[in-house]
Formats: sequence, structure tokens, C-alpha cells
Amino acid sequence: MLKDITIGQYYPSESVVHKLDPRLKIVLTLVYIVSIFLIQNFWGFLVLAVLTLLLCAVSKIPVSFLLKGLKPLLILMSITALLNLFMTDGRILWQWGILKITHEGIIMSLFMLFRIVFLVMGTSFLTYTTTPITLTSGIESLLKPFAKIGVPAHEIAMMMSIALRFIPTLIEETDKIMAAQKARGAALSEGNLIRRAKALVPILIPLFVSAFRRADELAVAMESRCYHGGDDRTKLKELKYQKKDTLALFVFILAITVMLSCNLVGASL
Repeated sequence: MLKDITIGQYYPSESVVHKLDPRLKIVLTLVYIVSIFLIQNFWGFLVLAVLTLLLCAVSKIPVSFLLKGLKPLLILMSITALLNLFMTDGRILWQWGILKITHEGIIMSLFMLFRIVFLVMGTSFLTYTTTPITLTSGIESLLKPFAKIGVPAHEIAMMMSIALRFIPTLIEETDKIMAAQKARGAALSEGNLIRRAKALVPILIPLFVSAFRRADELAVAMESRCYHGGDDRTKLKELKYQKKDTLALFVFILAITVMLSCNLVGASL
């Protein structure tokens, strides 16, 4: 299960999406997140599915790799769907005691499932197609105007990129610790809930020790390279908007417009 977590990973490729300006990708990701919650019918989700498949084709990221990142969220998705299915009032289709399934509950549960799926898959493109260094530069550039009011743009960007960078590392470290504990005879998946929680202690302690050790090594590495924050720092590659960024922005705006226009089509039907 841990190996299925793809959050924060970078998928190397020479696609057009990988070469887009990171600032544009960050802004479009935020707009994409807001747009998901504005969809009010299944036609909008259909347009969103087509947009996701087109992104997979252009970015050369396999659909199976995107679906792999959904596996750790199956329990959360199931609980969300069941709660919306049985807790939504409306036209009753089936009832047994206090449990009931309504027409509105089915639609709401499907909507929530689609929103979670597309939210995870769509936002994953940002880290899949952007290296941590480039992502740091993009976040810093977007936060730079707020530096005039005392916002530490460079430090915030650095912390966010380091956090994203170390998610796969910590997952891999956790997997190794679990394998080592199982080899020593630890029963991590047996017994009741309390027993399983106690079995996590031999995993969490080495994991915290490893995380602090990596943080200390990173601090030493940054100090040895005379890192002192964002003051007077220069960049090897300056971020510049290009024609392909303008074209990508136009295509995205067109897709979002069509997706939101489906709300009017659904309302008329």
C-alpha cells in the first residue's frame, strides 16, 4: 500500500507540460481545484475526464500511474460515499430501519467520489511534471509581491518544496522499517485495533529518528554550501513566459469554460 502513494513524486519526461512555466501550472492548479467544486452535473465531470485524459496524453504520464495514487484513498472514498448515500434526505428508494437510500443520496455520493478522484488526479500533475527546484522557484516568484508586507517568500517556498521532496523518501523509509520489523517477527496486521496501534510504536520511533537525522544532514549540507536564505540570491535559469505557456493558458480557459457551461445545459434539461 505504501508503494502506491505517489504524492510528491516527479515523473521524468520531455513533454510540453513538463516544460511549461511552473508559475502558470501552480495558478492553473488552484483554478482547477475551485472549478471541481463548481460542477453541478455529470456532463461537467465528463468534460473533466476528457481533460484529464488529454493531460495524460500530452504529458506522457500513464493513466495507470494516476490510478495508482488513488489506492491509498480507497477507504476514505468508500466512507465518504456511504455517508452521503445514507445521510442525504430526498426521494426514498430503499429503507431499512434508520438506514435509507434516496435518489439525491446516490447523486451526491457519486458527485463526492468524482470530486475526490479528479481532485487527486488533477493536482498530482503539478508534482508529476515539475521538479522540486522548479516548483520552489515558481512558488517564490508568486509570493514575491507579498514580501513587501513581510512575507518570507523564499523561506515558505523552500519549506514547501522540501516537504514535497521528502514525502516519497519517508514513505520508502517506512516501508523498509516495516519489512525489517516483520522479519523480526512483529505482527503488524494481526489482532484488534488497540493491538495494531501498539504494534505501530516500533515503526514510528525509528521513523522519527530517521526523519530527524535526515533533517540534520540537510541542514549541514545547506550550511556547507553557505546557504543564507533568499537575500541577494541569483538563479541559473530565470523564469520567463513563452508562447507555449500562453497557448496552454488559452486551452485551459477554454476547457474550464466548457466544463462550467455544462451547468447551464444541465439546468435547462
